[in-house]
Amino acid sequence: MPSTDGIEFHDHHPRVDDFREEVLRGLSSDPKQISPKFFYDKRGSELFDRITQLEEYYPTRAELSILEDRAEEIADLLGHDCLLIEYGSGSSRKVGLLLDALEGDITYVAIDISREHLLEACRRLSETYPQLEVIAVCADYSKPFPLPAPKRGTPKNTVVFFPGSTIGNFSPEQAASFLRNTARQLGPGGSLLIGVDLKKNEDTLYAAYNDAERVTAAFNLNLLERINQELDADFDPSTFRHRAFYNNERGRVEMRVVQCKMILKGGSVSNTR
Repeated sequence: MPSTDGIEFHDHHPRVDDFREEVLRGLSSDPKQISPKFFYDKRGSELFDRITQLEEYYPTRAELSILEDRAEEIADLLGHDCLLIEYGSGSSRKVGLLLDALEGDITYVAIDISREHLLEACRRLSETYPQLEVIAVCADYSKPFPLPAPKRGTPKNTVVFFPGSTIGNFSPEQAASFLRNTARQLGPGGSLLIGVDLKKNEDTLYAAYNDAERVTAAFNLNLLERINQELDADFDPSTFRHRAFYNNERGRVEMRVVQCKMILKGGSVSNTR
């Protein structure tokens, strides 16, 4: 268990049995699929941080630019003395631009599925903003979970911050369910500040998820390593390849791991998938 260093911490991390059940169900389905939330163990979170700094990966730069340009306008809409809840907080990099613009007594609730990464980010944020009440919640935000109350009393406004175009990881049905759960958690008068990507040139999208350094490939294949370590599986990641492409019919980028087999033909080796 990582040290909380004085951070108020609530641990609702999914059980290993839940992970196992979802993986088995996903690999038994047709087509096989595993929820993107499982990318984010400690190494996966670190790899994603690297992805956000790649030249090809535009979404993070675009959102930071919007927040830099419009932070004061957004802060005016959110109001004073707010409870700011970030789903999938990661390194809490973007929220700092909002915190700089918000006024009054602010409580920040960071929610992420990667426990160690979450606590590291909250410690850094607490040091940067010593007057800020920081609450760390390790949870799967796609499912209902108890939201801790701030110690500073009832906030005037409650806001969920959900950047990164992460809602694109859900199917339409899952997205609708997620938004309903969010509305129930916020209650009457709550607000949602969400980042949603617009459709782009397919070459731009392809480059963003097939970077030259192959960091995204490592991020994708790390899921197999995690399954091996936590569920005692025996995948050989060296026999799998990362593949990302734009599904024009569904209007989304899809990432896959494709197993390759080596076949000896007439003294030469060829790949099959």
